Amino acid sequence: MSKIDRLDIKQLRVFQALIREQNASKAASQLGMTQQAVSEHLKKLRDVFDDRLFLRKTNGFVPTPFAEELYIGVDKLLNDFKALLAPSSFEPQTISGTFVIAATDYAQQVVLPELIAKLRLQSPNLKLIVRDFEIDKLHDLMQSGKVNLAIAFPDYIPDSYPVVRLFEEHHVCVASPSASIAQSKPSLAEVANYPSIIASPSRPNFKGSIDDWFKQFGLKRNIVISAPCFSVVPMYLETTDSIAFLPSRALNNLGLKEIALEQSPDKFDVIAAWHPRYSDDALQKWVVSLLRENE
Repeated sequence: MSKIDRLDIKQLRVFQALIREQNASKAASQLGMTQQAVSEHLKKLRDVFDDRLFLRKTNGFVPTPFAEELYIGVDKLLNDFKALLAPSSFEPQTISGTFVIAATDYAQQVVLPELIAKLRLQSPNLKLIVRDFEIDKLHDLMQSGKVNLAIAFPDYIPDSYPVVRLFEEHHVCVASPSASIAQSKPSLAEVANYPSIIASPSRPNFKGSIDDWFKQFGLKRNIVISAPCFSVVPMYLETTDSIAFLPSRALNNLGLKEIALEQSPDKFDVIAAWHPRYSDDALQKWVVSLLRENE
């Protein structure tokens, strides 16, 4: 009997689930199978591919290098099967399953509320997971299928990924109305020297996204606080005599004072991106179309 005759789709689905979950119990739960059944399928897969595929660790499995390479082809094959069996017309109200979105703190505030409202209204059986954007793990998460869609800024996304531009954004210099700088008309040099708070959600450091813009004028910012997300910066501004540069769409109803500048920072795009493997997936295309409605 040839190797291909010893394979079936269920075994490949078990392999896919094990790669994603790296835990037999979680994979079994996802597939609606017993853990023993998952182990039996894994045993057959090991025999077919002549590789251990997964090595045990304290709380689950870790894939072998061969399994990681094999996964790319298996995942594509299963998606092709899924597309083959999909109805000719896409009906959002009949869709079930889980869709995972990785979004920056900013996107969670500005983009997702409206998107989630549309998804809940038009596809009530679809479950959604929103997770924080992890720039260092993004490619692995999207390649393994643990994240379906990413919403962030262009610099955060691999060049090989398909993207759609959602809108153009710009930074605004803000402070608490009680801050001393709010009572004056500062020069750009004075703004650079003023104590500044940045949001650095991807990496904890004192480097901000507009540092290069200040360098054009021979200036370096006086950054004194690095926060993990945009949402906490307004609270820090209220309790410190400092400034921050925040995206304009995240400032509604925060009670902050805009500091007028001699020059305006460069504008930037907010985008959505996905792994190339899912470009033809009907659900993926539909979710992206909802995002594009407000371009």
